[in-house]
Amino acid sequence: MIEQEGSTVVIDSGPDFRQQMLRAEVTHLDGLVFTHEHKDHIAGMDDIRAFNYAQKEKINVYATLRVQEALRREFPYIFEDFKYPGIPEVEMHTIDSTPFFVGNIELKPIEVLHYRLPVHGFRIGDFTYITDANAITDEEISKVRGSKIVVINALRREPHVSHFTLKEALEVLEKIGPEKGYLTHISHQLGKHTEVNAELPAHVKCAFDGLVLEL
Repeated sequence: MIEQEGSTVVIDSGPDFRQQMLRAEVTHLDGLVFTHEHKDHIAGMDDIRAFNYAQKEKINVYATLRVQEALRREFPYIFEDFKYPGIPEVEMHTIDSTPFFVGNIELKPIEVLHYRLPVHGFRIGDFTYITDANAITDEEISKVRGSKIVVINALRREPHVSHFTLKEALEVLEKIGPEKGYLTHISHQLGKHTEVNAELPAHVKCAFDGLVLEL
């Protein structure tokens, strides 16, 4: 979740989206932005209906055309001509590699690969968020350089077909050169939080649920 200049944006809506929003005491949502269409990143979209009710308006959803097709397959009742009372109401916006605004927040897409699936990370000012990736070109890395904080996925130590390993994530962070790096999308195979943190470079830490970063 990104809060900036009075606007609030959430990137992806996992299965526990509702719990996350309640825990963070979010009362207004300007937009929901999707990185890609895998179930663990879209499953909670139904729960934006609470924001429809509170805000009395459609919620802006930002996704590529491919991701929009997946959302229509997963939540067909949202997009039917007949609107059943109480279903989520969304306003779809198509994104690509071009920067875009959600409220007062500018998001700059970063293109990465999740095995062979194109996925978007996002740069917001001096903050960059990249999840579900195992490859990023030098051209896209150049778009991230200058970020003070970079969050990147590091699934485990052993090679994986679609996620960075710990070693690979650290190598990408070294190329980018942020002041601070945080590892996300971590599996139990990586190890215990405190033990992994102890072996990381001083400016890199494992992220955790509820982590708040300020810039």
